[in-house]
Amino acid sequence: MSQFVFKMPDLGEGTVEAEIIAWHTAPGATVAEDQIIVEVMTDKAAVEVPAPVSGKVVSITGAPGDKVAVGSPLIVFERDAPGPSAPKPAAAGGSGAASPAAAKAGAPSAAAAKASAPSPAAAPSTAAVPAAPAGRIMTSPANRRRAREAGIDLATVAGSGPGGRIVREDLAAAAALAPPPASATPPAGGDVSAETSEIKVIGVRRLIAERMSEAKRNIPHFAYVEEVDVTELEALRQHLNSKHGPGEPSLTYLPLVIAALVRTLESFPQCNVLYDATRGVLIRHRAVHVGVATQTPEGLKVPVVRHAEGLTLAALAAEIRRVTERARANKASREELVGSTITVTSLGKLGGIASTPIINAPEVAIIGLNKAVERPVVHQGGVAIRRIMNLSSSFDHRFVDGYDAAAMIQALKELLEHPAMIFIPR
Repeated sequence: MSQFVFKMPDLGEGTVEAEIIAWHTAPGATVAEDQIIVEVMTDKAAVEVPAPVSGKVVSITGAPGDKVAVGSPLIVFERDAPGPSAPKPAAAGGSGAASPAAAKAGAPSAAAAKASAPSPAAAPSTAAVPAAPAGRIMTSPANRRRAREAGIDLATVAGSGPGGRIVREDLAAAAALAPPPASATPPAGGDVSAETSEIKVIGVRRLIAERMSEAKRNIPHFAYVEEVDVTELEALRQHLNSKHGPGEPSLTYLPLVIAALVRTLESFPQCNVLYDATRGVLIRHRAVHVGVATQTPEGLKVPVVRHAEGLTLAALAAEIRRVTERARANKASREELVGSTITVTSLGKLGGIASTPIINAPEVAIIGLNKAVERPVVHQGGVAIRRIMNLSSSFDHRFVDGYDAAAMIQALKELLEHPAMIFIPR
């Protein structure tokens, strides 16, 4: 018998530690080489780490929510015979599963995920995880989490995806046949009660919490709300949708607002800026890379529409759909989730009257769309029914003066109220 100590691998790009999200094995369990043993998260990606060797698990380091430094012991295996020295783990990068050769060299398989705000995190299981099957179960980290929440053993689920991969629909079918999950774990150290439960803040929710706190703590927000008459914009939207063929997706307000924002930023370049706090430098961008705040099952993500200034309205609408759908499906790459220069957020039908969006640092501005409703207003000297929508914006008051912020929103308002101007070259 010999022991093999597997250390937290170097996950690349300056990572010094990783957070334990979920263990897929436990002390006493027997695992096979390449079997996924743990899911961890860095500031840049969620990563599934495979076993570098076969053997019996002697001990593991850390519970869900704990952080383990790169190079520190992660898991100890007991092997039947002495094996080779610990392989050098390859740095993880990009998305998708690692190749078998890379896995045998100790390289984890990465699933891209990044956060910038809110969705409730799931309560991790406190029970010992049973031994996983010898064969690797193919599915995404998000589906592994859903299975844990529903109390579903993935070994009992038949995958309908490519190569037998378990997809979300397979879990839904298994959940319909499974018994209801056990009640939530009572608070540690407290009385057993059906009235409360604890939810540990880990993974995407932890990253969201940290970044939101940092943004509000470090950025003096200046909020500005303006009422916009979008009656003409709505007429244009409906006209364009009437020209679509059967089955084509409808045009929403978002691409029209982003197209107007791109034109507005030509006159207000100080709002298309990133602040490098380390160097004390404002980086002004000529290109407009628009972050689109998107609610997903894992939390709020901000996929990026790059070079919005070079896209037609149709191309802009298609790119918004593409990046937001990839974010919701947890398929967005890291490159699709970073690099925005200004963010647009919308709550759609839940938009309310006004909001105070939090700036997506290191940007200096964020524009929020509220709900568009018809109501009576004074128009051209009389009372008329018009479609009204509020724009709720926040600016970094260190670098954007109140006057400039208000002037920018007024310029954006003018374009939205007279949408033909969005498409007239200057």
